[in-house]
Amino acid sequence: MTPSATFSVSSPERVAFITANTPRGGANNSAIVEFLVDDTEAVYHRLVTEFGNDLDVVQPPAMMPWGNLSALIRDPDGALINLYTPVTPQGQQLQRNRTPRMLPSEA
Repeated sequence: MTPSATFSVSSPERVAFITANTPRGGANNSAIVEFLVDDTEAVYHRLVTEFGNDLDVVQPPAMMPWGNLSALIRDPDGALINLYTPVTPQGQQLQRNRTPRMLPSEA
């Protein structure tokens, strides 16, 4: 696992310099992009303030059964984005136990 990563979302105009196989947006109903954040409520309210009615809210911050406070939004291409914070002891333990596994036999 790397200690950090960069995830970039861009507009078609921004990546127009790529002439071969230019990235393009499209509906994605098969994946969720998840961001672990320090304060789901604060991030959510910042997005609401910044984008207002243009923010596509699927679910405002809500407690999940496994102990995460989670807010779900969609990006302009329709991809589902989960902003979450482990807040209960169960949720915090689940987060600590997350490790990448490449094969089912490694579970």
